[in-house]
Amino acid sequence: MDLQTELLLLPRLGLAVLLGILIGIDREADGHDAGIRTYAAVCLGAALLTIINTHIEVADQTRIVANIVSGIGFLGAGIIFKDNSTNSIVGLTTAATVWATAGVGIALGFGMYLLSITSTLLIILLLVARKLPYFKKVNKNKS
Repeated sequence: MDLQTELLLLPRLGLAVLLGILIGIDREADGHDAGIRTYAAVCLGAALLTIINTHIEVADQTRIVANIVSGIGFLGAGIIFKDNSTNSIVGLTTAATVWATAGVGIALGFGMYLLSITSTLLIILLLVARKLPYFKKVNKNKS
C-alpha cells in the first residue's frame, strides 16, 4: 500500500477514536471500569484491523472481521459476572455496548460513515435512555 492511500485512510481511525470516546463518556461518567479509553481502543482496533483486512490478499475476506466479533465476545464474557451479595448479574450492558462499539469500528473500517455514526448515536441513546423520567419510573416500580 502506498503512502497516499494510507493517508486517505487515517481519518477513519480518527473518527473511530472519536466515536469510541463518545460512547465511553456515558459509561465513565457512571463510574464503570470500561470507559472512554476502553471504548475508544475497541473502536480503533476494530477499524484498524478491518482496514488492514481490506488491503491484504487473503482467500477469505470475512475471516478477520469474524475474529474481531468473536474476540470482542470473549472480552465481553470477562466483563459479565454474578454479584452474589445482591444476587444479580453485572456487566451485561457494558459487554453488549463494547461488542456494538466493535461493530462501529468495523463499519468505519469498511468506510461506512453514515452507518457507523448512526449506530453510535443509537448506542448512546440506549445508554442514556435509563436516565429519562419514564425509565426511572419503570425501574422504580420493579423494585
